[in-house]
Amino acid sequence: MQQPSPEDYQPRLSLWGHVWRYLLALGISAMALTSSTDGWPEWRFLVDLGLGVASLILVFWRRRWPVAIATFTTVAGAFSILSAGASTLALVSLATRRRWREIIPISLLNIASGMFWFTVMETTTTAEIPGIPLWGFNFGVNVVIVAALIAWGMYIGSRRELIATLRVRAETAESEQSLRVSQARETERRRIAREMHDVLAHRISHISMQAGALAYREDLSADQVREQVGTIRDGAHQALEDLRTVLGVLRGNGEDPETAPQPTYADLGRLVEETRGGGMNITLEDDVEGSPPEAVGRSIYRVVQEGITNARKHAPGAALKVSLRGSAEHGIDVLLRNRLGFDSNTPGSGLGLIGLTERVDLAGGRLAHRTEKDVFILEAWLPWGQ
Repeated sequence: MQQPSPEDYQPRLSLWGHVWRYLLALGISAMALTSSTDGWPEWRFLVDLGLGVASLILVFWRRRWPVAIATFTTVAGAFSILSAGASTLALVSLATRRRWREIIPISLLNIASGMFWFTVMETTTTAEIPGIPLWGFNFGVNVVIVAALIAWGMYIGSRRELIATLRVRAETAESEQSLRVSQARETERRRIAREMHDVLAHRISHISMQAGALAYREDLSADQVREQVGTIRDGAHQALEDLRTVLGVLRGNGEDPETAPQPTYADLGRLVEETRGGGMNITLEDDVEGSPPEAVGRSIYRVVQEGITNARKHAPGAALKVSLRGSAEHGIDVLLRNRLGFDSNTPGSGLGLIGLTERVDLAGGRLAHRTEKDVFILEAWLPWGQ
């Protein structure tokens, strides 16, 4: 992951944050000033005070111009002991950025500024330590102080970056979780929509076709009419039960159609006979070697079922030919053919083939449909191993 820039993780300072930092800077300046003003002429005190006040004012914008402000306060510190607090604050703030190309030159400038003060500007007498030159002692103290300030600033910057990174990761994880939940809901909606279409569209189109045929048949006896009406009634009851099952799933208190008993490859014969019983001209050629796995058989059943539903809706009375070929080695080819040119009053949603394509894709197969002259062709291929 790309390292964030300091501007990305530097927190906004509250009023109290500004106040206590300024109080600390003033305290540092006050301690240094009280120990170094003995014997100063008035003009020097005024110069020191002016540079110190300017440094304290400019350090407020240390985040906007970190290098420029740190440079000014450091140079001012070579001539003004009152600038020590502002220089300290600017150096620590610069170190929180953790950029060595900025830290190294400003650190060297701080050491040079401190040594200039001690050797040129300092007028008080300092006791010497036996065996250690005074300038060497001052240099060592200066280096230690600058190093400690840099280490403290880098620690603060590292902690701020860690907190910002953890916050970003938490927000990213929350966004990803929300996306996963949304995708899961969408997947579940699509699955339920496929189940509703596969089951209900087939049964309702069957009922519509039988009812339509009954309206035009004038040669039926009363017993035959009652038989046809009974068949329509049974189909309506079955469709209602299927609808109740799906609605129960949507409410969360029903049996999931996906886990309920599902049609298998062995049920294709019953489906074809049921379709013939409804007055549709359908033929089935089954040249599949062996018995496909249950999941594959269910997908084959749904493909054939959707082909029957489409033919019933859009080409009632047309002959439908269903061909099944395949083996464990080559997979299974499903081919459905029926002529066009017929019309039906049964409305279509246009979602059947879309849902069927999703189902076949999930099974690892492929589905296509096309028209050759006056023949509609629906073909699918499904892998054997599931």
